[in-house]
Amino acid sequence: MTVLYIILLAIVQGITEFLPVSSFGHLCFVQNLLGMEHGPGVLLETMLHLGTLAAIFMTFQKDIRHLAFEALDMFMDLIGNANLYIHNRRTGEQLHYTRIISNVYRKFVVLLLVSMIPTAFLGCTARRLVSVSATSVLIPGAGILVTGILLLVIDLSRVGGTKAAKDAHFSDAMWIGICQGLSVFPGLSRSGLTISAGLMSGFSRTFAVKYSYILSIPAIIGATIMELGQFGSADMTVGLGFAYVFGMIIAAVVGMLTIRTCLRLVHKGKFRYFAYYCFLAGFIALITNSAL
Repeated sequence: MTVLYIILLAIVQGITEFLPVSSFGHLCFVQNLLGMEHGPGVLLETMLHLGTLAAIFMTFQKDIRHLAFEALDMFMDLIGNANLYIHNRRTGEQLHYTRIISNVYRKFVVLLLVSMIPTAFLGCTARRLVSVSATSVLIPGAGILVTGILLLVIDLSRVGGTKAAKDAHFSDAMWIGICQGLSVFPGLSRSGLTISAGLMSGFSRTFAVKYSYILSIPAIIGATIMELGQFGSADMTVGLGFAYVFGMIIAAVVGMLTIRTCLRLVHKGKFRYFAYYCFLAGFIALITNSAL
């Protein structure tokens, strides 16, 4: 795998990560089309996602900062309540506990934590199957077609509501987490599945988009931690390691340049246009790879 190939994949990742068209599916399609080796596991795909993660931090830095502070405060309140419980048991007093979910951002944190449970479970259990799927000539294209069908159904049914964090239910968060977990398979768009799940749960378009992108942060970090051990594998060389890091930087730059435009398209555009693109890309992927 040459540096030029990695740069190409990084550009594809930076552009497609923020559209509901499956960046993983596009990466697999390009790799299969060019006859490129997939390298150790899904490390390259993870590194490129880590690059675009920087773009997400830049776009939602205010929300992420609030969420981080509230998560820390919640942890401290939990410790305080545990100490208070011990104190009440020892003394027989009935001192009141601190309310854990006391504002919108704390509710947002808990929703994200609930969504992470099925995502982590599916990500860990399906890891080997995902690696096998990435080398298939049919699965990425078929997955993109499935994504297109879902987006078209969402657009035609005009689902969505007015729910924000304060109105969302934990069952909604669990459902979105399951969809994110399924999106580890090539062709199934993570943003497409999670935004669609949010809209079907009654989320507003704005909150569904925000929730989808912020939810990707722990998923990407978790996948990165799992795959960083691949740097010590026999297939990994110093040159390839530097190339992967360089690809990550390229993906970050491209992602930062495109994220705002992509978010506007998701907010205001029609999902059917993304669906039509998925149909076109999926059929091309199936036809091209089948002919190889």
